This record gives sequence, structure tokens and C-alpha cells, in this order.
Amino acid sequence: MVPTDPTDARAAFPHMNPVAYLSAPHPCGYFDDRLAQSLFLDPLSSPGAVVYEALLGQGFRRSGGLVYRPQCRACQACVAVRVPVAEFAPDRSQRRVWKRLSGRVQVLSGGPRFDPEHYRLFRRYVRRRHPGGGMEDMSAGDYLEFLSTTWLRTRFHEFRIDQRLLAVAVTDETAHALSAVYTFFDPDREDLSPGVFSILWQIHRALAEGRRWLYLGYWIAHSPKMAYKARYRPLEAWDGSAWRPLEDGWRQTGR
Repeated sequence: MVPTDPTDARAAFPHMNPVAYLSAPHPCGYFDDRLAQSLFLDPLSSPGAVVYEALLGQGFRRSGGLVYRPQCRACQACVAVRVPVAEFAPDRSQRRVWKRLSGRVQVLSGGPRFDPEHYRLFRRYVRRRHPGGGMEDMSAGDYLEFLSTTWLRTRFHEFRIDQRLLAVAVTDETAHALSAVYTFFDPDREDLSPGVFSILWQIHRALAEGRRWLYLGYWIAHSPKMAYKARYRPLEAWDGSAWRPLEDGWRQTGR
């Protein structure tokens, strides 16, 4: 998507006053009968960690170096959510996953770099879990560009069992938060719930490092790909002007 018509961004970026653009309408990735638009920070800018943390706090996130937020005129289904990690209370299923894997999984962390093993797992994951989404044939360069950026500290956390790669969680770091960028895992080991474990692990890491939140991106009530985020409680949601608890009614109606 290429940013087009400039829009007044002062309301979206208070105290920063940057240049932002509204994209042209394009097919929605979650609803076949809808068009979507996004508000983008100037793609030539490099906001850095301090500004990006403020943007996370207003419902934005990044794809590669591009910072964006859904800005659809007729739909508000995409809701930015975050876990206040000090208050997080896992449910019974999450406790079982943590108990089953926390003593078995070895976690190795490093900065962004191309790892052929990671790339092969990524391709297997998107082909099995997200076919037709346009990511199946990402080149090695596009894959790394999608997950990382030069103006923010990003970590690739790999999870291994018996030395076999189970999952990779890509996480951004700011002073007060972690942001879950993308997680991919071995589709043949879904029985182990590696996606659940990766989120639980990031919550534990954020808490251990004294951070306040884990940002999970966008929750969409009626999208099976995105609705799972409501299971991590308590969960805070951005309503366009403030963060507030994601209530049961909101979870069911999607605003």
C-alpha cells in the first residue's frame, strides 16, 4: 500500500506534530466485503523508540519500518490491545501450557539477522496457517524487512525443544513495554500450543524486566485469526481516546 492524500495528523500524534498520510481504500485483509484504510507516519521518517512508544500508546504499530493504524470510515473492528503484565492472571488452559513447556523449552535471543532455519519455519507456518494472504512467497529480504527496522531495538526469540526449533517470537522493546511483532511456529506441533507459550513467555519477560505492558497488536472480535487475544486477561483496549478494560460486551460485539 502506498500512502496517498495527506491528512491532519495532529489529533493522532499529540505533542509530536509529524507528517502523516491516509492510504487509498484497499481490500480488507480480514473481511472480504469491506475496504480498509490506514493512517501512516511519513515512511521516510525514523521515529525512534521514545516516539514509537508514544505511538503504541495511541493504537499504532509497525510493519517493517512503516508505522500505521487502521483508519476505516465505516468500520472500527480493529482494536489495539495490550496486557498490563503485573495484573495478568492466566486461565486454566494457559497455566497448563506454561507448566508443560516452561521447563522443557530453551529460549535463545538475538538481534535481527537472516537465519535460514527461521526463514524455512516462517514459510512453512504462513503456507499452512495463512494461505492466500500474500506472505507465502516472501523473499528472504522481504521477510527480514517485514520483521525488523533500523530505528528500534527488536529481538528474535527462538524456542527450542530437544534442539529442534519450535517457534520464533519477534518482539520490539521500548522503555516501558514490549510489543509482539509476529510469532511463527512449527505447524506440526500445534499440540504443544507454541503460540500461547510465546505470549506467556513475553508477558513473563516484560514483568521480569520491569516493563508495564505487552502490546499484542489488533484484536478483531469476529476474526478467528485475531479473536484469541481476548483470552489474555486483564486486557486493555484503545477506544480512540483512552485505554480501558476490554469488557465482555465489547469482546462479543467488536464495538
